[in-house]
Amino acid sequence: MTVWNFRTTVSAAACVAALGLGFAGPVAADDGWKPTGPVSFVMHTKPGGGTDVMVRALAHSLEPMIGQTLVVENAPGGGGATQMAKVRAAKPDGLTLGVNTVSHFTAFLTNLDGVFSADDFAWIALMQVDPILVFSEKDSAVTSITDLVELARSKPGQVNIGGFGPVGSMQHLGMTMLEQEAGVVFNWVAFESTPDIIAAVMGGHVDAGVANLGPVIEFFEADRLKGIGVLGDDRLSSVPDMQTFGEQGYNVDTSWLQVRGVFGPKDIDPALQQQIADAIFTAMEADTYQTYARSAGVEDGTHGPAEYTAFVERILTIAEAQLKAANLLSQ
Repeated sequence: MTVWNFRTTVSAAACVAALGLGFAGPVAADDGWKPTGPVSFVMHTKPGGGTDVMVRALAHSLEPMIGQTLVVENAPGGGGATQMAKVRAAKPDGLTLGVNTVSHFTAFLTNLDGVFSADDFAWIALMQVDPILVFSEKDSAVTSITDLVELARSKPGQVNIGGFGPVGSMQHLGMTMLEQEAGVVFNWVAFESTPDIIAAVMGGHVDAGVANLGPVIEFFEADRLKGIGVLGDDRLSSVPDMQTFGEQGYNVDTSWLQVRGVFGPKDIDPALQQQIADAIFTAMEADTYQTYARSAGVEDGTHGPAEYTAFVERILTIAEAQLKAANLLSQ
């Protein structure tokens, strides 16, 4: 199985940039991004999910920098197809941008194969990396990954796991990797937003949910949900009692992280792409954004257009290998 190491990928992408494939340092203020009207960030989710929360946190510092309103447009549907159609059809003027996750890349290879591809878009900035976690209802008998696995062994294919996106999405693949490691089969239940997943878990409609920390931490703090495992090398500082998969004896590839980035129509001028990336990274340095990011347990990304484009090519290769390993693509 191909393994993605984020630090290695960063180093490799930096080398690509150093070879002169479009990377530039921060743009001077006078040459920075000056959009001529409101900027729409089109989302592939309903309001309230981790990616939606990220963009709304970014808006607080980005809006005064660029002197324009940042409009968050939620366009869920079709496993990202509704959002991507809007972005692909937009003018390449930087006024319509999309926010992507790993699920976009898996969709290019599965449910949206032949409909969209990475070449349809300009990949502008990688903003975050964020491990996924599994959680259950506060009174559930499922208090650990081992409990979840044992339940699946007693009820093959009947243990419902709720997560974002269809079969083949980033979160689904994380759970198929656990299935392979533990020798069990879950029943994947797809949702279009994290709040819907949370509601399904609290209502007893699914046995466990998959998400990132940001949207669920308040429910942990209010003792309405409990985290049962994080797919990462280390525990999350905000939820120190939640063990990793590895600590519980399940050696699932911890390189399979959520990512969040910004993309746009493919014909955006490279210089404008760099200006947008520079503005985003500067806005991410603000106290309001940093307070949100640290409390959400996410790491900041630093990839500009050249680096992110190289990263996308790499992650597509990794996603293809993961999908094949999960028997979701032909060998």
